[in-house]
Amino acid sequence: MGQEMKVIVFKLGTEEYGIDVDKVQTIERMLPITRVPKTYAFVKGVVNLRGVVIPVIDLRGRFGLPETELTDQTRIIIVSASDMEVGFIVDSANDVIDLDTDSIDTPPEVVGGIKAKYLDGVARISEERLLIMLNLSEVLNKSEIIQLESIEG
Repeated sequence: MGQEMKVIVFKLGTEEYGIDVDKVQTIERMLPITRVPKTYAFVKGVVNLRGVVIPVIDLRGRFGLPETELTDQTRIIIVSASDMEVGFIVDSANDVIDLDTDSIDTPPEVVGGIKAKYLDGVARISEERLLIMLNLSEVLNKSEIIQLESIEG
């Protein structure tokens, strides 16, 4: 048996993804987003969360998935990565599960159209349920973090 880890489960379309709960600060309903000029298209802008300005990224846009309408289920997951906080817009986030690290396999080259570099692995939860584990350091690569840091107020 590997180690147990707690994972926040969220959805983009029909796929389920996981982020280590230790990296997640909070999960918020959609907040008013202020656009910031001259940023990547998937950077939706910034939100003011309890007095802290946090850049917000649309994960669908980041992964090259088609954008969808925001719904009551849409959430912003605030994560800590590389000493900064960033919000990810996801279709829904409604589960926390315990995961055995032994159940995580290395990702294939492309999973659901998403390049493997964005992934830490694929966890097998049951016969018909797979969880795609995000690699936050790649989802936010260095040059983008530098650009996002200039946004943070």
